[in-house]
Amino acid sequence: MTSHQSDYRGWYSSRNLPHFDAPDTIQFITFRLADSIPFHVIREWKKETDLLPEAEQSDALRARLERYLDRGYGCCLLAHPGMAAALQQSFKYYQDVRYQLLAWTIMPNHVHILIKPSYSLPRIVQGWKTYSARWALQNAARLHLQLPVGGFWMRGYWDRYIRTETHLQAAIHYIQQNPVKAGLCQSAEEWKWSSPAEG
Repeated sequence: MTSHQSDYRGWYSSRNLPHFDAPDTIQFITFRLADSIPFHVIREWKKETDLLPEAEQSDALRARLERYLDRGYGCCLLAHPGMAAALQQSFKYYQDVRYQLLAWTIMPNHVHILIKPSYSLPRIVQGWKTYSARWALQNAARLHLQLPVGGFWMRGYWDRYIRTETHLQAAIHYIQQNPVKAGLCQSAEEWKWSSPAEG
């Protein structure tokens, strides 16, 4: 199943973030649970990064967000094995149908994933979010899950399209090493909810 060319949006902005939606463009995507970063924290960072040259603002804000996420704030629902397994299953459901799944890691409060889409990127991400949020709501009582306050997933996502082979290898390395960098394991292969764990 593939999208028609008209389904792709090209360059567009959503919630003050730039996005690029085009066929066969490898994308590094990050999305997080709604309670992983308080809104007032992001607002303060935005004030500070807005003082930087425009070309540096997005990268500076993203770096702060990623450092904060790795500290594991919020309910960290994705650390629950059942929740992580459900999300990982949603990644694999349309593998080689809507996208090629290249690398991923499911952290306790956020996700990094690298894909080569053959389908509209916003629809892909929305599918993952919808399936996993529905699964969590359906299983919350049975598994005693602590759901995020103020919604399940953050609105939107961050994406960065891969420009070169060097950029691709750096993205894969970042994704695979994120659990190690955050102190969750000693080696990437130890982190069960990731592509390295699957060999």
